Amino acid sequence: MSTVEGARIREVLDSLRLPVVAAPMFLVSGPELVIAAGRAGILGAFPTPNCRTTAELDTWLGTITDGLRGTGTPWALNLVTHRTNTRLADDLRLVAEYRPPIVITALGSPVPAIDTVHGYGGLVVADVVDLRLARKAVAAGVDGLGLVAAGAGGHTGHLSPFAFVSAVRSFFDGLVMVGGGISDGAGVLGAVAAGADLVSIGTRFLATTESLAVADYKEMVVAHEVDDLVVSAGITGTPASWLRPSLVANGLDPDALAFDGERTYDAAASPAGRWKDIWAAGQGLGTIGAVEPVSVVVDRLVAEHASAVERVKGLL
Repeated sequence: MSTVEGARIREVLDSLRLPVVAAPMFLVSGPELVIAAGRAGILGAFPTPNCRTTAELDTWLGTITDGLRGTGTPWALNLVTHRTNTRLADDLRLVAEYRPPIVITALGSPVPAIDTVHGYGGLVVADVVDLRLARKAVAAGVDGLGLVAAGAGGHTGHLSPFAFVSAVRSFFDGLVMVGGGISDGAGVLGAVAAGADLVSIGTRFLATTESLAVADYKEMVVAHEVDDLVVSAGITGTPASWLRPSLVANGLDPDALAFDGERTYDAAASPAGRWKDIWAAGQGLGTIGAVEPVSVVVDRLVAEHASAVERVKGLL
């Protein structure tokens, strides 16, 4: 890691109240959630496919830029770089215009985004689910790795967060973000102690007043626990973590899901129509007692983190 890159990473981390990212969630994260996260002192993020058109993405980016102006808190855009995303070039043009401090690439090589983001001094973090992809991303020149571990909602991984961080730190000294079943302040402290710089938390922010999730989705997240999840590639062709009750409600057998299409991640294809009623969640289920504002959730994470620090001090 170069001195300049290290300074940029340090600047991002120092600007946060807690080293937490409100994870970019499909059909859930929008400008209101990103802005609320930034104002609460954590890093908000959203995936570009949540915008049906490039024009809508332009509007969202302008809203977020204006909403966080003067806060000093960075934000992130999650960009699908899979070869099937026909909107990638247009999205990158807007990235160059609005300059999100962090671009998280997903479902494809980070290479298409690197020159654009580095051109304005931003950081590229590549989502990866295993060590093979992590090494490829590092070789491509990313500034950080987003480790999608077991327990993550939506498209998920299979490695333990702790094992994944430890293995990656053996060959990478850049920014490491990890997500997967971490939903409280104690988990944040544990992940950072294990070597992560940032912790990606999704499910706990799904059931917030600022999220785009419909009311029934939020209520299902509040009402259910980790045993109510199903991990399957049968919906999108890629392993993902789904709420069992939402599969049943859509006439699907959670124990016999079979994907019979072609995997595609084209932001221009508006896949929301196919998946909007099939709801994802991660293993953070069970820690959520109500639908609350993002600011309240962050305050609780900070308090939980502080309590965990004191507990560790007592043990030492």
